[in-house]
Amino acid sequence: MTELPKTFDPAEIERRWYAHWEENDLFHPDRPGAEPWTIVNPPPNVTGSLHIGHALDNTLQDILARHARLKGKDALWVVGTDHAGIATQMVVERQMALKQQKRTDFSREQFVEKVWEWKAESGGEITSQLRRLGCSMDWKNERFTMDKGFSKAVLKVFVDLYNQGLLYRDKRLVNWDPGLGTAISDLEVETREIKGSFWHLRYPLEDGSGYIHVATTRPETMLADMAVAVNPQDERYTALVGKNVRLPITGRLIPIVADEHADPSLGSGAVKITPGHDFNDFEVGKRAGMKAGEMLNMLDAKANVTQTSDGLIPAELLGLSTADARKSVVARLKDEGFLVPHVDKEGAEHDAEPRTIQTPYGDRSGVVIEPWLTDQWYVDAATLAKPAIEAVRSGAVKVVPASWEKTYFNWMENIQPWCVSRQLWWGHRIPAWFGDDGKVYVALTAEEAQAQAGPSVKLEQDPDVLDTWFSSALWPFATMGWPDEANPTLHGRYPNDVLISGFDILFFWDARMMMQGIHFMKDVPFRTLYLHGLVRAADGAKMSKSKGNVVNPLGLIDQYGADALRFFMAAMESQGRDIKMDEKRVEGYRNFATKLWNAARFCQSNGIGASKTLDAPEATLAVNKWIIAETIQTVQAVDLALADYRFDGAANAIYQFAWSRFCDWYLELIKPVLSKVEGPVLSSNPSPSGEGQGVGEASQSGTSAALPGPEADETRAVAGWVLDQILVLLHPFMPFVTEELWSKLGARDYELIVAKWPMADARSMDAEASREIDWLIRLVSEVRAARNELGVTPGTRMAFHVRDADDATTARIDRQRGAIARLARIDLADGPAPATGAVQVVIDEATYVLPLEGVIDLDAERARLTKGIAAAEKERDALAGRLGNASFVERAKPEAVEKARADHAEKAAEAERLAAALARLG
Repeated sequence: MTELPKTFDPAEIERRWYAHWEENDLFHPDRPGAEPWTIVNPPPNVTGSLHIGHALDNTLQDILARHARLKGKDALWVVGTDHAGIATQMVVERQMALKQQKRTDFSREQFVEKVWEWKAESGGEITSQLRRLGCSMDWKNERFTMDKGFSKAVLKVFVDLYNQGLLYRDKRLVNWDPGLGTAISDLEVETREIKGSFWHLRYPLEDGSGYIHVATTRPETMLADMAVAVNPQDERYTALVGKNVRLPITGRLIPIVADEHADPSLGSGAVKITPGHDFNDFEVGKRAGMKAGEMLNMLDAKANVTQTSDGLIPAELLGLSTADARKSVVARLKDEGFLVPHVDKEGAEHDAEPRTIQTPYGDRSGVVIEPWLTDQWYVDAATLAKPAIEAVRSGAVKVVPASWEKTYFNWMENIQPWCVSRQLWWGHRIPAWFGDDGKVYVALTAEEAQAQAGPSVKLEQDPDVLDTWFSSALWPFATMGWPDEANPTLHGRYPNDVLISGFDILFFWDARMMMQGIHFMKDVPFRTLYLHGLVRAADGAKMSKSKGNVVNPLGLIDQYGADALRFFMAAMESQGRDIKMDEKRVEGYRNFATKLWNAARFCQSNGIGASKTLDAPEATLAVNKWIIAETIQTVQAVDLALADYRFDGAANAIYQFAWSRFCDWYLELIKPVLSKVEGPVLSSNPSPSGEGQGVGEASQSGTSAALPGPEADETRAVAGWVLDQILVLLHPFMPFVTEELWSKLGARDYELIVAKWPMADARSMDAEASREIDWLIRLVSEVRAARNELGVTPGTRMAFHVRDADDATTARIDRQRGAIARLARIDLADGPAPATGAVQVVIDEATYVLPLEGVIDLDAERARLTKGIAAAEKERDALAGRLGNASFVERAKPEAVEKARADHAEKAAEAERLAAALARLG
């Protein structure tokens, strides 16, 4: 046994233990014959740094991985990073800009080489930070979505899907980022509220018989309008369907079509249709019979106005940005009489109506995203989605919490083609070659493509790369060696046991892994999909740099230790709910680690060390039987919680047991057993003569010798065993402090990280001993609470009388008299209890009467309590009035309403508590 330092220093312990674990390959699966258990981490961007969402996600994964090891499984936690096409290319281009260089100053191959150089020098920040969090990942087999083996899998999937007719090239609308010059995914689009305008336009009918009114927030796109839509049920326009209008400025003739997209209750009920620049309009255009190749495009890759295929846009508008084009178009419409003025409440006319507009921006470029019609590569997601839908319906994949299933089904059943091409240089280059014969050849290599085309055809490879979600969708099996079927890792590791993911990437990553995994591996990629919420700011707001409310997890680790942050994440992770960041709670869990440290030091100083048995030791003393039963019940609670992925339930079960049952009660109850003090001892067996009065100070009848050696030895053995169980149970949540304590409490055959998970053996439970100590704890707790409410000083000893106690309770009081005296500071008195001027505590059938005469000023105490009740009731009623005001509940911020409700509940409870204390005075 090595003596623990007085001060708990998380930083030193964390550095030392993580280095030890990694250097000794303790995260690497190496248990031949053991049941395999596998989880893969959502690969963070190679450009990234640890944020609070990573801390939550990886903490939950590490809890499961460490728990699996302790259960004897051959646990593999796959670690790796994503090449993050856009983000990485931007980082490198920014570095080049500092040297007055541009990407286009170099060849593609030279630029890609520069990215690899950056990756080698600076691409490991996120992985070092995951180590600081304590993540027990298999670093010996770290993967990268651009490493050679992974790239082989990516290319094979692309070629196979193409040959199977599930991947094709098509002209469709995409989210186009003019700043980056590439298509981007929905996840890379952020919507901002922008103060804009709503213009009302007048489109003349071709026959000169009148006009049809439309409204738009983007008048410049009328240069590429191809129709006006009206609802087929709108009687105002029935006679106009099929007729043409002549567009102002361009003079283009476009039809009036019937489509339910037009809402008769909004504006004029007529909608301008620009299928080349609006996702809804694209669908309307297709329903109207327009082919994608025929849809007009009025913007280039930089979102500047370009000529449409019919050549009708005036030359003076070409080359303008969308903002400048808007000004010019509005001015011309106004001059030519096609702009309908907006009349405000005061009767004044304006060119447009002010509106707040939800506008899409690129999350990295910061520019407005344009729906843009372009040729891209697409995956037939609808076909791949069908078996993935069935996997969840059949239970082959269990979604936790199940409430996400409805959202999953809704998205998957209405899934759109998946655009997988990006206009970048960094990434997996698409294995497709365009021939001068007008054909496209898809193959794993240029040589294979040339063989397909024939020697006379000149080929040029597609310059685009694949979306990073395309490659990361292969993560559960490409990291295992696929497509090398002979790779032993692939067998027994697929499917993975569980995937932990934020709900925000359910469709971008989780669903796509299911589609690709089922298609290529003929089985689901994971058996369970656990979706956690977001970590929000303390007020419930979403964290963002612009709001200045982002919390740095590394700063929290520096201040409180990784164990405290991890435990906070687990304790607050309640299925289906977001987590509100609360630094005070993190600090509280640091205090929990410190309390456990001090408890271990107390044990060391009293000869309690490492347990020599996995099973509970034999016990004769009631207090030892009780703590063994409490330990077993805690193991059961943690087992059930983890089986159901109730991280909060598991963490809180351990917390309550370790803090309250073990540290606060058990160690206090056994102090007289461990130290040679005068006083009665806790007996487990009633004595007919009344001997064995309990843990505590000297009884009224005199003193007794210290507990005999065998009972002290029993207590040390039990206490050591219980402390070991706590360390094992707590290890997945707080790996550092538990491993340190485990190593210092005595010689071990193995380290805690590979110890054995406790068995919940109910045969070791003694129900009667548990009931007796639980009774003792309730009695002491109620007496302490009553003393505290009445302002009795802690050191004041009080007498107590017992009324209505049955024989069993009388026997318990006799056995536990010393413990009651020591812990509650009360002594059993002879004679009848006073009728008034006493506090009464009721436990089960018995009433415990504590006379207050001479202890406190009864009249002053009644006055204090009466005043306190009145103040609490006044605040309670005022808060009830606010909450009963519908205007306050509807208009106030949600966090203000929530606080008012919490304050109301607090004041109501305070009033009840003080009233109960007053009633006790009699």
